[in-house]
Amino acid sequence: MRSLIYLLIGIFFGITMFKSEAASWFRIYEMFKFDAFHMYGIIGTAVVLGVLIVQVIKRFKIKSFYGEPIEFQPKEKSVPRYIIGGFIFGLGWALAGACPGPMFTLVGAGYLPILIVIAGAVAGTWMYGLLRDKLPH
Repeated sequence: MRSLIYLLIGIFFGITMFKSEAASWFRIYEMFKFDAFHMYGIIGTAVVLGVLIVQVIKRFKIKSFYGEPIEFQPKEKSVPRYIIGGFIFGLGWALAGACPGPMFTLVGAGYLPILIVIAGAVAGTWMYGLLRDKLPH
């Protein structure tokens, strides 16, 4: 039953991404050229909602779907790793025209060439898993 709920949430997310044009290569291109506010508005809204939702979870001690408490672990403060990681993520986003969420939305919308990008993302994740112990964190 939970799998069905997750599937329905994923379908709703995909439809929202597609209808809001957040999965549009042209909108992403506009964003990286600083020609339009559209994507910055979507991302900014997501950040604000994320902060608010995390605060609600912390204050009201909301539990997960499985009834377990949701715990937030403090992160290491390492500016260079965030700058380097953000640069790599942004470069991949600019080259592919999509970040991970919209990649699957584009497959669902019938844009099958994005499967090449998904294969590259999976290969990169696999490669990171192999090299993780040798990389600076």
